[in-house]
Amino acid sequence: MHKCSLVLSSGSRFSGELIGAPLTSSGEIVFTTGMVGYSEAITDPSYFGQILCFTYPLIGNYGIPLPPHVDATDLPKGFESAKPQAAGVILTIDSPEAFHWNSIQSLDEWLKREGVPGVIGLDTRHLVQIIRSEPNLLGRIEPESAEGDRMYEGAFAPTQKTAFFDPGIMNVLDYVSRKEPITVGKGKRRVGLIDCGVKWNIVRQLVDLDCEVQLLPWDSDFSSVDCDYWLISNGPGDPTRTDDLIQRVSRLFDEDRPILGICLGHQILSLAAGALTKRMPYGHRSHNQPVYLVGTRKGYITSQNHSYVVQDNTLGDDWEVWFRNANDQSIEGIKHKTKPFRSIQFHPEASGGPQDTSWIFSEFLSEVTK
Repeated sequence: MHKCSLVLSSGSRFSGELIGAPLTSSGEIVFTTGMVGYSEAITDPSYFGQILCFTYPLIGNYGIPLPPHVDATDLPKGFESAKPQAAGVILTIDSPEAFHWNSIQSLDEWLKREGVPGVIGLDTRHLVQIIRSEPNLLGRIEPESAEGDRMYEGAFAPTQKTAFFDPGIMNVLDYVSRKEPITVGKGKRRVGLIDCGVKWNIVRQLVDLDCEVQLLPWDSDFSSVDCDYWLISNGPGDPTRTDDLIQRVSRLFDEDRPILGICLGHQILSLAAGALTKRMPYGHRSHNQPVYLVGTRKGYITSQNHSYVVQDNTLGDDWEVWFRNANDQSIEGIKHKTKPFRSIQFHPEASGGPQDTSWIFSEFLSEVTK
């Protein structure tokens, strides 16, 4: 094992051992509480430009299944995109052996092959306490004998060896959205899915619900798309740094076709509706975020990873809050009072995480019939 350090923007430094690729990497420090679903998390585009700390102490014990092809259209389970999106990973212990019928390689082997560095041997519980107490924390993984950098072309200059990459200061949608439109599935309903870094399980669930899904690059011309309803996907970064996407989404309100926004899509739809967003000091992370349906006693456990939130009291009179977070009362969903437009901050598709809110897909599809 080679020595490896984690350096935080606050000045703290932690020593551990390297797994994965011997590369320097930088990004926003976040965490996840999932006991399983590590390959799904690492390939989730919402984690683009983020160093992902796993709080569960043993990660990698069931290995990694056969990775998908870059141009995969069958969306194999075990992955939420065609490649790792996280800038790096942090574990307490990496299981050197994998036991699962579907495993073809270890987590360490996969990270090496995909050019993702990681650190093991840290007290991840202590690190999460730091993440939860120091606002907007950034970090850098520094292997003792680094052989290069995990870089995002055009996003982070190789000469900035001591700087920290912050995915919230620029438009990062080009790095996670597909470049060309593609259709997945054949069904009775046609969904126009605006790809801001969509998780594959959103597409899987729509196909299972008898939908034909048109995956569209985030910068597409929406006026030429023939669909029954719109879905604005999850993704990374600051929703206000998405060029003219907010304006193009606002024009969809004139069509009266149902619209559903998820995570970043929720923030973009809210901005298009005239609301404001702000960066949170610590964000919402983990697979156990509690939300409740406003006006009821119904609560749900949800999976979340976001640094931005829709500001209270900025919604127009035609809109109302749909869900709130049970911990801090922040907005977790909105809906239009008369038209079929709605959005949610959490992930109803899970993968990984709880599936408490998967009903939102089928309920929203019923709007098409109405």
